[in-house]
Amino acid sequence: HVQLVESGGDSVQAGGALKLSCVVSRYIFGCGMGWYRQAPGNERELVSTISRDGTTTYADSVRGRFTISQDNAKNTLYLQMNSLKTEDTALYYCAVEMCVVCSKSLKPNYWGQGTQVTVS
Repeated sequence: HVQLVESGGDSVQAGGALKLSCVVSRYIFGCGMGWYRQAPGNERELVSTISRDGTTTYADSVRGRFTISQDNAKNTLYLQMNSLKTEDTALYYCAVEMCVVCSKSLKPNYWGQGTQVTVS
């Protein structure tokens, strides 16, 4: 049974910073990890991904402000968010893809419950 537990969400003022964490209980045949977010009334969107070789991707809206990283020894994914804007307000989800054959782009098959980020 795989569990993903996010933490670090909070309410901050615009211009502030937060660091999200996601602990994965079991990360076997890991292909990659990612952060997604969903604001009220909007569809869930991809924020950032990191592949098992460390290659990262970012949505245009967060590039230069957010940094994704991972600690393989701790099975933990991070998202450092700087220069936060009100439009970053959303429920942030951690997701991972674990498969014997990895997809070319991240196709998560395990999701966390989300952590709320509110920027005012």
